[in-house]
Amino acid sequence: MSATPSATPMEITPMEKCVILYFRLTMAWTFLYAASHQVFVPGWTVVGFLNRTKTFHDLFAIFTTPTMAPITTYMVEYGHLLIGLSLLTGLMVRVSASFGILLMVLYWLAHMDWPFIENRNNFIVDYHLVYAGVLGYLVVKRAGHVFGLDAWAENLALIKEHPSLRPLVT
Repeated sequence: MSATPSATPMEITPMEKCVILYFRLTMAWTFLYAASHQVFVPGWTVVGFLNRTKTFHDLFAIFTTPTMAPITTYMVEYGHLLIGLSLLTGLMVRVSASFGILLMVLYWLAHMDWPFIENRNNFIVDYHLVYAGVLGYLVVKRAGHVFGLDAWAENLALIKEHPSLRPLVT
């Protein structure tokens, strides 16, 4: 019985680099645009949105309590901002895209009025799952290494001296 050869990374074509960059920048815009309506608008809160959830209302209601609402609001608005900036610069894309996937799945659940999502035009699937898929593609394709800062950061002395930090930029 022979050992199977390990998979070698395939070269990314120039066209695929353009697609990866396009997806990274459009997802960056999506998160930064959301942040612009949250971080820079005084008094914005997640309570209004989370109070309208239907299918998992009891789960999301926990985050609208007077104690949790400010924390949840802060995490959502600055989470959007940091994810957007990370995707824009191509720095720590694995981390930011993973958190983006988590947010998209949570938003999908929050919009759910089973089996419809947000409205009767979206049966089970809506744009949140599509965005999560695009973010997953960016993780798999190491999008921060395509015209981004992850390739530069991977060669920093700090990363080389502390291998535990390497997954943040690989």
